[in-house]
Amino acid sequence: MLLSIDWIFIIEKLILIAVVISVSLIVAMYETWAERKVAAVIQDRRGPNRAGPLGLFQPLADGLKLFMKEEIIPNSSSKFLFVMGPGLAMLTAMMTSAVIPWGSHLELFGRTISLQIADINIGILYIFGVVSMGVYGIMIGGWASNNKFSLLAAIRGASQIISYELAMGLSIIALLMLTGSLSMKTIVEQQQEHWYNIVYQPLGFFIFLVCAFAECNRTPFDLSEAENELNFGYHQEYSSMKLGFYLFAEYVNMFISSAVMATLFFGGYDIPFVNDAAFGLQHGQNLLAILQILSLFVKIGFFIFFFMWVRWTIPRFRYDQLMDLGWKGLIPLSLVNMIITGAVILWLKK
Repeated sequence: MLLSIDWIFIIEKLILIAVVISVSLIVAMYETWAERKVAAVIQDRRGPNRAGPLGLFQPLADGLKLFMKEEIIPNSSSKFLFVMGPGLAMLTAMMTSAVIPWGSHLELFGRTISLQIADINIGILYIFGVVSMGVYGIMIGGWASNNKFSLLAAIRGASQIISYELAMGLSIIALLMLTGSLSMKTIVEQQQEHWYNIVYQPLGFFIFLVCAFAECNRTPFDLSEAENELNFGYHQEYSSMKLGFYLFAEYVNMFISSAVMATLFFGGYDIPFVNDAAFGLQHGQNLLAILQILSLFVKIGFFIFFFMWVRWTIPRFRYDQLMDLGWKGLIPLSLVNMIITGAVILWLKK
């Protein structure tokens, strides 16, 4: 039984998982640096410039500070859930990366190594399943703190995420009507052969983008962390690395959301204006795979910059405005988009 297991395949996947998690954490670290630099440019300031050249060691200093801070668990809190909350938030943020195709494949030691942890035929459903679990990290953290302000912020955050998940799901249904597949890799391959999905689904992309801001708790949708209304938000009672996990989870979510948007609407790892198959035959598959990874990361970088740009440009909504936009704006709009997409598909088939 043990001899029939392909141990090399398991080792390949474990290495890929370790690389994806490490890259996600490093990107999340330097997103904090980039956020402060972008804010500084917009507000005509310098930003981090003390720790290392251009302040590049600032994320390391911040991480060290969080590790060295005193660990405080309130006496009146539910201790097990208090510890589990930030862990769950971080876990759900990382799990989404499993179905994202980071490139086509590498050819090493006579083996073809796929640059996707799990190519499952229900990739998009998996993403929505994992994302919907993220609400538990916020809700458990706010409730376990036994602090009324934290609980209010957690309820706000939970209702916001649940509301915007509906519009996000409906915007994806219109895309699935075109692609006919839930597999992320298949969606990328279809875009390599035709136009990118942004051409066919501009409204669907816009709805998905707005919902991604709400899902990541980013301004103008950061109502669960509204300092002027709720002291500090659902993680008010947290300190040290538990607080760090909540803050990190937001930045990891931003990175993964950008990767998902790039994959679904902008061709994923496809290199624009280049015939990938012909390039691979001429210059080798491994060079193609490296350039595909770089192409995907350039697209991700653009979306991350856009997240930051919006944060320092648009003021926070009131809570009633946020819920009105979700229920009265985005959900009807995504339903209209779905109906129009279905009508166009039927008309073209005739």
